[in-house]
Amino acid sequence: MMEEEELEFVEELEAVLQLTPEVQLAIEQVFPSQDPLDQADFNAVEYINTLFPTEQSLANIDDVVNKIRLKIRKLDDNIRTVVRGQTNVGQDGRQALEEAQKAIQQLFGKIKDIKDKAEKSEQMVKEITRDIKQLDHAKRHLTTSITTLNHLHMLAGGVDSLEAMTRRRQYGEVANLLQGVMNVLEHFHKYMGIPQIRQLSERVKAAQTELGQQILADFEEAFPSQGTKRPGGPSNVLRDACLVANILDPRIKQEIIKKFIKQHLSEYLVLFQENQDVAWLDKIDRRYAWVKRQLVDYEEKYGRMFPREWYMTERIAVEFCHVTRTELSKIMRARAKEIEVKLLLFAIQRTTNFEGFLAKRFSGCTLTDGTLKKLESPPPSTNPFLEDETVPEMEELVLEKGELDQPKKPKALDNPFHGIVSKCFEPHLYVYIESQDKNLSELIDRFVTDFKAQGPPKPNTEEGGAVLPSCADLFVYYKKCMVQCSQLSTGEPMIALTTIFQKYLREYAWKILSGNLPKTSSSSGGLTISSLLKEKEGSEVAKFTLEELCLICSILSTAEYCLATTQQLEEKLKEKVDVSLTERINLTGEMDTFSTVISSSIQLLVQDLDAACDPALTAMSKMQWQNVEHVGDQSPYVTSVILHIKQNVPIIRDNLASTRKYFTQFCIKFANSFIPKFITHLFKCKPISMVGAEQLLLDTHSLKMVLLDLPSIGSQVVRKAPASYTKIVVKGMTRAEMILKVVMAPHEPLVVFVDNYIKLLTDCNTETFQKILDMKGLKRSEQSSMLELLRQRLPAPPSGAEGSSSLSLMAPTPEQESSRIRKLEKLIKKRL
Repeated sequence: MMEEEELEFVEELEAVLQLTPEVQLAIEQVFPSQDPLDQADFNAVEYINTLFPTEQSLANIDDVVNKIRLKIRKLDDNIRTVVRGQTNVGQDGRQALEEAQKAIQQLFGKIKDIKDKAEKSEQMVKEITRDIKQLDHAKRHLTTSITTLNHLHMLAGGVDSLEAMTRRRQYGEVANLLQGVMNVLEHFHKYMGIPQIRQLSERVKAAQTELGQQILADFEEAFPSQGTKRPGGPSNVLRDACLVANILDPRIKQEIIKKFIKQHLSEYLVLFQENQDVAWLDKIDRRYAWVKRQLVDYEEKYGRMFPREWYMTERIAVEFCHVTRTELSKIMRARAKEIEVKLLLFAIQRTTNFEGFLAKRFSGCTLTDGTLKKLESPPPSTNPFLEDETVPEMEELVLEKGELDQPKKPKALDNPFHGIVSKCFEPHLYVYIESQDKNLSELIDRFVTDFKAQGPPKPNTEEGGAVLPSCADLFVYYKKCMVQCSQLSTGEPMIALTTIFQKYLREYAWKILSGNLPKTSSSSGGLTISSLLKEKEGSEVAKFTLEELCLICSILSTAEYCLATTQQLEEKLKEKVDVSLTERINLTGEMDTFSTVISSSIQLLVQDLDAACDPALTAMSKMQWQNVEHVGDQSPYVTSVILHIKQNVPIIRDNLASTRKYFTQFCIKFANSFIPKFITHLFKCKPISMVGAEQLLLDTHSLKMVLLDLPSIGSQVVRKAPASYTKIVVKGMTRAEMILKVVMAPHEPLVVFVDNYIKLLTDCNTETFQKILDMKGLKRSEQSSMLELLRQRLPAPPSGAEGSSSLSLMAPTPEQESSRIRKLEKLIKKRL
């Protein structure tokens, strides 16, 4: 029982001594200590283990116990001292609290006294200043009353004077007085409930109404709607009346302007009636000459009568444009069958010139008052096709190759009057579109005739293949049409013109480019690539002449120029048309057509050279390679192939100097065509003796070196061949060399022969192996066992690390084979 009670006491003590983390942290900050006994997570077992880490350390246990007892005694003394010191603290604290409460009560009493005194002082100040405030209010009210009475006196006198001056038509004085009366009347808006004030306001409104009617009557009298204008008229009175109209309701001003302009243009409607000869498009100049005279006449007679801010001269010109557009629209609808393209372009040219004259003369600030608003400026263009777009009526434009790549000129400022009259011609632009269709058809026919008459272009070996001049002429005409049409309309007519452009771009590609690609003598019909260069055994294959090769290169260069220029044309057309119509402009089909012409031209050049080499390859396959007794210089067929390459490639390279990438394509396509054909003919060389295989290997190496040098063959400037081309040649010709090395290797033992075949040819298969065995001249009975062995060993992957140095087949061959290969290597080095 005693032990249980002690355990409970210990647990209660531990529960009491468990402090919160905040309290523990505060104690550590006030009494920092490194003693383990002071730590919150003190563990007695760990502490004892620290004191006695080993059994040997228990020998000094008595010393440790004595030290702990001494420490306990010191702690007891400290605790005792502190407890004794806190005996009187409670009593002192209660006494201090009572003193603080008394001090707070005294402070509250003093604050209340100060507040009472402040309220009394404020009340005293209010009593002192009450009379002063009353005087201030009285003064302010008196000042307001006097000011209002003065304003009322001014208003009453002003209204009386205004009515009297209105009757006497003293508009100069009325203009100044009316503005003052209206300013004074604004001060009485809050007094409109007073009958006398409301009566004065109504009299002012009545005077304004009377003034408006009277001024309109004066203008009607001075400028009657019927009959001719008076030679003089009360210009001073009317000038002052205009100043009054500026103050009155804006409708009065608009009515004066409308009546004056209508009367001023009444003569124009009579002179240029629909049934008059001068009303037709061929005499459209007379309309613009008439209005110019009228504007000069207005400035001389009435320039000072109307205020400058009315912009009367510009308003007359704008109204003339609206009337002219309406009248021209009516007469063109009535006589649509008489409209010819020259007449239409003449009228449009004169009209746009007049609109340009208006833009120089006026600012266009009055256009927002009418139905036509100022045009928004289009976004800036980044198209290199852009240059000076002013196309005079008879000016000849010249577009050289590369002009489209020049920096564009800054675009002129927008004309706010653009389309104000010329908009009426847009419904009739189909006449212009049809005319351009006809003109382009004739232009294409002329290109065809000129090409037949002039013949193919002269060979060019210095600056590259010449672009056909008809190409530049076509795009010059396109540009002229595009600029003209964009000045007339940026809507549907531009889409129709784009369709015409597409039509004749295709016709140019078909009739001028594809239609003039040379054909072989065996081709009786159209151009058929597959029938151009058929192998003619026993006879010389028909080759293209120098002129024909130059023609193909020229057509290729022209097609490349057309492709690039068509792309720029598409971008420019999209800039010219309305934003909502840009998606309807797409020249991708035409660009694809020119790409097809380029591909056909390259294919012709490749097949011409390829066919020229065919007789040599045929001769190679018909040689008796089993009868070759010694390895000599390169064979005659190799010399023939090299000769054809040296004849064609320099011509093609020089004529494609300006389109280097297409010459590279030609080289790549030729390599892709010639090398597989060479390997095919190589398989036809059977049977082959060891010496014959060595000779073929020498020939193959010679052809490989020639092909690697193909891009710069015969050139004074040696350039490194493109990596893509070199990769194709090395891969293809190395395969041919590996085939010959397999043929040269002895076929016994069989396992070694098959393994070497698998190592040397990465694309090894039974069909190729069968051909190699045929080249070696083995019998079918011998071949069957070797084919079976190959099928068994094919699934096993070829060894890369071990076979990387075994391409020469030196290790598994006998001494005789080794000496033959060394001899062959010496011959190749000597040849190089």
